[in-house]
Amino acid sequence: MPSIKALFEIMDRLRAVLFPGYFGHSDITPENMPFHIGANLDAIFKLLTDQVRRGYCFFCELDRAGNCQDCDARARNLAAQFLRRLPHIREALAEDAQAAYEGDPASRSPGETIFCYPSITALTHYRVAHELHLLGVDLIPRIITEMAHSKTGIDIHPGATIGRRFFIDHGTGTVIGETCIIGDNVRLYQGVTLGAKSFPKDETGVLVKGIPRHPVVEDDVVIYSGATVLGRITIGKGSVIGGNVWVVNDLPPRSRVAQQGPGGVLIADGAGI
Repeated sequence: MPSIKALFEIMDRLRAVLFPGYFGHSDITPENMPFHIGANLDAIFKLLTDQVRRGYCFFCELDRAGNCQDCDARARNLAAQFLRRLPHIREALAEDAQAAYEGDPASRSPGETIFCYPSITALTHYRVAHELHLLGVDLIPRIITEMAHSKTGIDIHPGATIGRRFFIDHGTGTVIGETCIIGDNVRLYQGVTLGAKSFPKDETGVLVKGIPRHPVVEDDVVIYSGATVLGRITIGKGSVIGGNVWVVNDLPPRSRVAQQGPGGVLIADGAGI
């Protein structure tokens, strides 16, 4: 079985590589940085190779896939491929941190968002898990994103595709489904759901998995707190969706969607109840 403890160590070491000085040793200098990063990468490679292999064991296919030696070699190869993608992950996370700083008046520096913001924690886990997902790693990507989900309240499936400069303000309760596609410069607020509207079944009544069923959110979209966007619909570039709005149809670019006016009845001192 995969080890949650080992995966926590992998993520701690990855944060120290992706944000040196912020995480891991706090006394990083230009002179000793190569040593610290190299030591972490060496440990990450060994730990990740083992966890990737364990993920394959969880979905063992010996009757079709060969033997355990094949899984060992495949795990080492995928761990090495993942490490080569770390510069890409670091660049994307740096832009996410900058977007958080620019998008929140309460933030005093990008470094503050790295230390403090649940959005950056969740995105660090997501961007690591997404690269592993693209490599075809079993189970481990989902565990990594659920680790962040339990810590931050932000639920991002590793299969979702998220562009650059992404920011979730506050974040608690945000859900991003498996087949979501999110463009660049998108901002969400807490409690936003990008989910599926229905779950089609095959002729035997079993849910059909893997089909596109979550929204496509184009560049420069803002979705405010509590909004629910469901189904394989497209939210056009530059649109703004207000709080607590329910959206199940396509929106053209630069749309503005808000709640209708108040329709309730004011009750004074319990009268009429």
